[in-house]
Amino acid sequence: MNFDGEDLSRKALADRLPPDEPHVFRDCDLTETDLWGASLAEARFESCVLEQTDFRKADLDGAVFTGGGGMRTRFNDADLIDVTFTDVDLSSAQFGGALLTDVSFTGCRMIGASLTASRGTGFKIARSNLTLANLGGCSLRGEAIEGVRFDDADLSGCDFTEATFSDCRFIGTRLLNTKFAKADLRGADLGQPDDSKLRAFAGAIINQTQANAILAARGITVL
Repeated sequence: MNFDGEDLSRKALADRLPPDEPHVFRDCDLTETDLWGASLAEARFESCVLEQTDFRKADLDGAVFTGGGGMRTRFNDADLIDVTFTDVDLSSAQFGGALLTDVSFTGCRMIGASLTASRGTGFKIARSNLTLANLGGCSLRGEAIEGVRFDDADLSGCDFTEATFSDCRFIGTRLLNTKFAKADLRGADLGQPDDSKLRAFAGAIINQTQANAILAARGITVL
């Protein structure tokens, strides 16, 4: 079923969608649309408004989101396997309890998004803004992470073991019990090297400039 440029805002659509065919939404307004528990496997969302759209408990396996987006989209307890988000505004989106397996976020605006308490084998993220996001307990173990801003984000309990960071920032980031063992941080801006960061970065790989900044913060001058 195809929807092109339709105003579907504040409508209950879950019961209107045939479960055995893919659905395409192009340039649609899905503001506060109720898709709770909907069968949306392999669905495509292209340049749609997703302001407070309710995808809770929906089956979104294989879905593709491109462009568009909005504030406070809800994916709680949804199934998201092999889902791709590209250039989507996911600010303040909620993923608590969602099954995230082989999900990719590329070029996304995820300010204030919450992925804590999500399930599954994890996700990939690149060239995205996660300022003020909450990733508490998530695993990005061994991932290559490029162009991600983690400013003021909560990464408590995250596992970045053996991950590689390039063009990333950790300014004001909360790193309580975060693991960076054997992670390559040489391409990252580590921000102010306070005690919590030094504990979190134990076992990580850093460059000489970063090491000098850490020592200078401890009152040690390297000549």
